[in-house]
Amino acid sequence: MRSKGDRRHGGLGAAAVGIGALGVGEVIAATQGDSLIDAIGRALTDTAPVPVVEATVALSGRHDKAVIRAGVGAGALAATVALGALPDRARIAAIAALGAGAAALGLRQATRSAATVAGAGAAAGVLGVGLRKPRGLIGSLATAGAGAGLFVAARTLHRDLDRRRDEAIQQVGPMGSLAVVPQDGLEDEPGLSSLITRNRSFYVADVNPSPPRIDPTRWRLSVTGMVAHPLRLSLAELATDAVEFDAVMVCVHNRPGEGRAGNGRWFGVPLAKLLEYAVPESGATRLVTRAVDGYTISLPIEPLRTGAWPGYLVVGVNGEPLAPEHGFPARVFVPGLYGQYTGAKWLAELQLTDDTHVDYWVRRGWPSEPIWVTPQARIDVAAPGRASADTTTVAGVAWAPPHGVAGVEIRVDEGQWRAVDLGTELAPAAWRRWRTTLELPAGAHTVQARATSHSGEVQDGEDRAAFPAGPSGFHTVTVRV
Repeated sequence: MRSKGDRRHGGLGAAAVGIGALGVGEVIAATQGDSLIDAIGRALTDTAPVPVVEATVALSGRHDKAVIRAGVGAGALAATVALGALPDRARIAAIAALGAGAAALGLRQATRSAATVAGAGAAAGVLGVGLRKPRGLIGSLATAGAGAGLFVAARTLHRDLDRRRDEAIQQVGPMGSLAVVPQDGLEDEPGLSSLITRNRSFYVADVNPSPPRIDPTRWRLSVTGMVAHPLRLSLAELATDAVEFDAVMVCVHNRPGEGRAGNGRWFGVPLAKLLEYAVPESGATRLVTRAVDGYTISLPIEPLRTGAWPGYLVVGVNGEPLAPEHGFPARVFVPGLYGQYTGAKWLAELQLTDDTHVDYWVRRGWPSEPIWVTPQARIDVAAPGRASADTTTVAGVAWAPPHGVAGVEIRVDEGQWRAVDLGTELAPAAWRRWRTTLELPAGAHTVQARATSHSGEVQDGEDRAAFPAGPSGFHTVTVRV
């Protein structure tokens, strides 16, 4: 019978083999810019039940990608320890099954699948060999150290590829201009969100663990399907027809008070103009926006063609090309639609088709019709007034695209709603900043805010989760005087 110490070292040895196996798989996949861990993570995202996905988003916030990677790593180590405890014959069969499954994930998920499949096979081979005999403490630590070194090597390969990609993007040059920084009269309020969100501060939300690397000199956008004139356009050709517009982009998971929203000066080609060039056939009803990895979001053609929905094929924001995590080299954006419905990032193709096409999120259980952003007010500042210690300044931003914010109100301790002062409107589709001053008695007070759109829609105060129709509720903060 094995002693307690032997069992502990046996588990440690199995975990060390798992680290080594993952390291081997990662470094092989990284030779072509892929990641075995990311491929598994993407597959889990694609197949997990919607309640699991929603819970992960709610709990991890902006760190969802890191949480998924950590979960894949932890799960792989736990599986390795469990494999180490199996009889030899069962372990060999289980490792073969795991290797085949990982290879299938690589074929399904990776942009360049060969290296990921090779990495999965190599990882399975390391598991098969490494788990045949127990390791002592020194051997386990050495194996784990070797695996960690391979992870560092993989990260170095990725970093080098990212550097080359970033240098190529810098060669693209300006995309639009922010030579004249817009102002709305509230520039003197500390803590208030900027009128234009800085590119590095924009939220990131998508199902990709990392953005695909795309060479701007070789990239072309294809306009295909049910069109009289198929198009194939370079980034430079798109930029010549692009215009600037101001708009807020909002994630469908942005609960009241959260930061998954950003206001930008975008640079893009009106989709109505692209459709005019392509000439849709009579049976074309859907515009499928397809990313380089096959992910799709589709939109009805008619309102885009007529301009009733002012959609754009965006190639820049705030005077710069899109950042890789925000969709470089191009994405579709329809101001007023939640990000999950507005159009795909990392575009490869615009395909005109009929209603038989089914999108990624529709297959996952979300509604097929686009979900529109509802009026929302966020409180950024609730602090003692600068003019008097007896006052409290409350300020924030509000949005109601595409119609615009007509008014913002706040209430204290669920009392009467009172109007606040609005900054100058940048554009109807953009967010609008606001501010007011309160005189409050000593103690703790709850402050809530709500917005009303120019179309007359008043913010819904019912607390509702994002799935399946978008979030609602009032942002509520506590002020202590």
